Parts: sequence; C-alpha cells; structure tokens
Amino acid sequence: MPRDKSASHIKIMAAAKAEFLETGFEKASMRSIADRCGMTAAGIYRHCKDKEDLFCQLVAPAEAKLLDWAKAHMQRYEEPVKKSRKVVWRDSFIDMMREVVYPDMEDYHLLIAKSKGSKYENYLHDMTEMAQDRFLIYLDELRKSGIDAPDMSKRQLHLLLTAYITALFEPVVHNYPKEEADEALATLEKFFLPGWKKMMGA
Repeated sequence: MPRDKSASHIKIMAAAKAEFLETGFEKASMRSIADRCGMTAAGIYRHCKDKEDLFCQLVAPAEAKLLDWAKAHMQRYEEPVKKSRKVVWRDSFIDMMREVVYPDMEDYHLLIAKSKGSKYENYLHDMTEMAQDRFLIYLDELRKSGIDAPDMSKRQLHLLLTAYITALFEPVVHNYPKEEADEALATLEKFFLPGWKKMMGA
C-alpha cells in the first residue's frame, strides 16, 4: 500500500503511535485509534489494511535503518579481508545504538517493547539469528583467507550475541532517558568490546 503523506494520514499515524505506545500492539484498538484522531474506523481503513499494517507502517522505517546500518557494518569488516587478508577493527553494535537507535529511542521502544502479537514480537531474537548467521560466514571467510579465526560453535556464538544484543537494547525496552541510556551504553562498551576484540585478535 502506498504511503500517504496527506494531513489525515499524518494524524492517523500520530494517533496510532500514541495508542501502540500506551497499550502495546496486542491490546491496541482500531476504534480507540479512530477516537484519538477524530475519525471513524472506516476512515482509518482507507489508510491501512488492518491493525498489523498500521503498526508496520510505523516501525518499518526504524527497522530499515537498522538493516542498512548492519549491511554497511558487515561490508566494513569484509572489505579488508578481501583486499589485504587482515582483520581491521571498525565499528560495533555500540556505534549502531549511538548512531541509529538512541536518537530515535521512542521508535525503537515501539518496535522492541510494544510489538507483542505482531510479526515483530520476536525482533531481538530474529536480529540475533541474523547476526549469528552472518558472523559465522565471516569467520569462514577469514579461515579461507588464511587468517586465524575463533573456533566456536553456532550455540556458543548464539549465547554471546544473545547476551550482547539483549543488554544493548535493555535501555530501549525500558525507555531510559537519554542521559541514563548513554551511561548504560558506556558501561556496556567497557564490558563487551574488550572481549570481542580479544576474541577476534584485534
């Protein structure tokens, strides 16, 4: 469905965001959203297929930003291996939080903490699985290039990434104020990054 930029659509999206933030996707009501923006439920359905589509319209841009960052992140690590056969430490998911997530904390709180009942309800788990699969491919590419790489099983990597990603998004789940979120991220950076760098020989 094309994304409408009309005044009515903007009003609907604002009302929907307020509703989903307050009640979560599962308990949100299209009737309540209609009441919030002074429209009928029928009027709402001219802008979306259903409640799921409305929620997706709200969170899809935030998801796209994460995916774009993750794709560029992997390229920044893979290129030195292909060009010079060496591991070069670039950025980390810590940078992703600072650059992408924390500036739009409310949008990611909606995606992560208010999505139960939607297709996004297991988003952190899905993110972990995606990161895990890509990381295993990267480790294999290192070995093919003659570079020593950590020998770890899929389960071991899943354990580490689950701990890492869950911790990073904990301030998002609980909607920390920015100053507290920044402090938490600095603590996580001190705790996790030395371990990742040691493991990768960086």
